[in-house]
Amino acid sequence: MQIFIMRHGDAETFAASDAERPLSSIGRDGSYQMAQYCKEQGYDEFDLVLVSPYLRAQQTWQTIEPLLKAERVEDCADITPYGDSESVVEYVCALAETQFLQNILLVSHLPLVGYLTADFVTDIPPPMFPTSGIACIDFDVDTRKGQLLWQAQP
Repeated sequence: MQIFIMRHGDAETFAASDAERPLSSIGRDGSYQMAQYCKEQGYDEFDLVLVSPYLRAQQTWQTIEPLLKAERVEDCADITPYGDSESVVEYVCALAETQFLQNILLVSHLPLVGYLTADFVTDIPPPMFPTSGIACIDFDVDTRKGQLLWQAQP
């Protein structure tokens, strides 16, 4: 199975709450650029996309959705900035096993994206993710071991 972990695009600094911070124009451009990159590399079809309910993550998905195909898209409150990485890994594994998923995209936030990457690929420290950055992991659900195939940024 391949797991794609994406950090939301650049967001505006101020809003009524952190959850309500919208994408900036730079964030839209960077996210679109990364979706184009994925499409050019042949990574443009997903069985499932999980998106944080925070506005900037939702807008990131809305920006890249025209270039990517998703069978199903779900909001996932567990992938907000301070979600529990181990719980998310177990959730993704359970979904993959019961629904026979092959390609999953998570649109989330720092610091969680780094922790998720390190939990799926257990022999690396949590990598840094610039805004709109994406990591692609080849993950074996049975052995719970993954390999970082690539990481890209705008």
